[in-house]
Amino acid sequence: MSFYIHHIPGRLRVKIPMIQGDEKAVGKVQALLQHFEGIRSVSANTLTGSIVVNYDTSALCSEQILAALKANGYFDESRAVSSDEYIQATVSKVGREVSKAFFGWAVGKAFEGSGLSFLAVLI
Repeated sequence: MSFYIHHIPGRLRVKIPMIQGDEKAVGKVQALLQHFEGIRSVSANTLTGSIVVNYDTSALCSEQILAALKANGYFDESRAVSSDEYIQATVSKVGREVSKAFFGWAVGKAFEGSGLSFLAVLI
């Protein structure tokens, strides 16, 4: 269970696994954040467990929002990944799966022919 963060000034998206599928928890997070001066909007997606906070950068910064989430048990920075880390992990996973599929295809093709074909693939 990790916490995903994507931030550009004025917009913060945080994936909070504990709100996934929990409308009550989403309501609590929204209520918590809407009390901050400078928060323009807080939207949530219970399917993915993420929130998007739009805020006024002259009144508030992303660190303050994350600190409020952390103080209320909604965010664990030790398990947080940035958008770059998330993309890198996803690309790596896709690469492994494509490699497995290709290897499976090559082995299948080798077995279609003779045993000699199989040795040729391995060499």
